[in-house]
Amino acid sequence: MAINKGVALGVLAGLLVGGAAVAGLASTGKLSASSDRVVVEGFVRDYLLEHPEIIPAAMERLQQREQGKQIAIYREALEVPFPGAWAGAKDGDVVLVEFFDYACGYCRASMKDVDRLIRDDPKLKVVFRELPILSAESEQAAKASLSAALAGKFYAFHTMVYGAGSLSAASLNKAVDANGVVPRTSDPAIAQEIEKNLGIARKLGISGTPTFIIGNRIISGAVGYDELKKAVDEARKARAGQKG
Repeated sequence: MAINKGVALGVLAGLLVGGAAVAGLASTGKLSASSDRVVVEGFVRDYLLEHPEIIPAAMERLQQREQGKQIAIYREALEVPFPGAWAGAKDGDVVLVEFFDYACGYCRASMKDVDRLIRDDPKLKVVFRELPILSAESEQAAKASLSAALAGKFYAFHTMVYGAGSLSAASLNKAVDANGVVPRTSDPAIAQEIEKNLGIARKLGISGTPTFIIGNRIISGAVGYDELKKAVDEARKARAGQKG
């Protein structure tokens, strides 16, 4: 019995997660009988044993697909910024979302990469989402930052806080004074924004900073300019494909 190799490989991901793809093909008539299924499963099993290196790649693709589904649920909440808490192109064709904490050294290290992306890519919009999870000072800084955003001074404040090095009361107060920010610590909109970000982070399984969301990808850690740019380019290509 001849089984098309492309069909057999098409069920590989399904076998990795419980055989769902095989069942789906059977229901469409692509697998004509139970004997076909046995042959296909045997073929894929042998192929995996001979080429185990493809399993991590298949699982990574599956993870990205599942991430994409979750991101789609929260897309608007992620990409529509808190007033003023964004940089780059107002109507960018790609949106990079960054969950960050001012007490996070890796976020501070990533600042230069994000800033370079904004300068290099005139069509990119960056949305900043406060995720104050590391220290008591984190929440104070988040509230001051969102106050700066409401005053139209977010990015200047943001870059100054990170530029000062490790977060401290002194560095925070200096950025507040230099930018003429009046902290609105009791503003319910600010408290709601922080709670919203914490809730979305929990739903998406985000437990650390920085975490970037670009297109259908979640990228954790200070991965560097090249990795972020690659994700932006892939998201732009995918968007263009959807329009086409």
